[in-house]
Amino acid sequence: MIRCVIVDDESKAREILAEMLKLYCSSVEIVGQAYNVESAYEMINNLKPDLVLLDIKMPDGSGFDLLNKFENLDFKVIFITAHEEYAIKAFHFSALDYILKPIDPSDLIHAIEKVTDVGSVNSINEQFKTLKDNFYNNNNEKGQKQDKRIVLKTTENIYIIYLKDVVRCQSEKNYTYFYFTDRERIIVSKTLKEFEEILTEFGFMRIHRSHLINLKFIDRFEKADGGYLIMTEGSKVEVSHRKKEVLLNYIYQLGEL
Repeated sequence: MIRCVIVDDESKAREILAEMLKLYCSSVEIVGQAYNVESAYEMINNLKPDLVLLDIKMPDGSGFDLLNKFENLDFKVIFITAHEEYAIKAFHFSALDYILKPIDPSDLIHAIEKVTDVGSVNSINEQFKTLKDNFYNNNNEKGQKQDKRIVLKTTENIYIIYLKDVVRCQSEKNYTYFYFTDRERIIVSKTLKEFEEILTEFGFMRIHRSHLINLKFIDRFEKADGGYLIMTEGSKVEVSHRKKEVLLNYIYQLGEL
């Protein structure tokens, strides 16, 4: 059984969530419910749960404030949040799990299954740090945006990567290959579309159904054979016909600066 603590300042929300867990997630045992940061901190220290379902906004602080109180996180966390785009992107970058309010049973089931599948909690401290950095710094100036970090989970490791070090991403069925200038590629079991949705505003462009590139690593556009890109580390990247005009417009604009 997964021993779980629910943290939410609204009693009705806690009741609904507890009932949903009983109905749909038989592997979860609710061992406590807390209504604010202080009560949750005391409860978690006393009960030592495996999992905390954590509301972000509470009267005496945030879910982040609660987690900051722990020197080392030795439990898994699923955040509960309202539908705020900047928050959702921060969760995607950190690869931490979240559920949107109002909670849909299928989303809850999926989130519980995901944290159950991941055997170790050792990575959560770095993931939480990445989440905080991206959550609070989301409105950085454009020039600072590639200081952001993203968490990439593979079957064997969890990597914390700076966007400025990613040269390009390439899809292979339901996997995405990340390529860098100075390290081995990383293979992630997520589609390229998922990464396109969060990386486009950070200097990345989808130039082909199989390729998402970091624009700062373009070396040149070769016109031969219908046209393709050469990246600064030497890789050759195909450009689709419908994306060629957009890409060339971007390159021409650089020449006008």
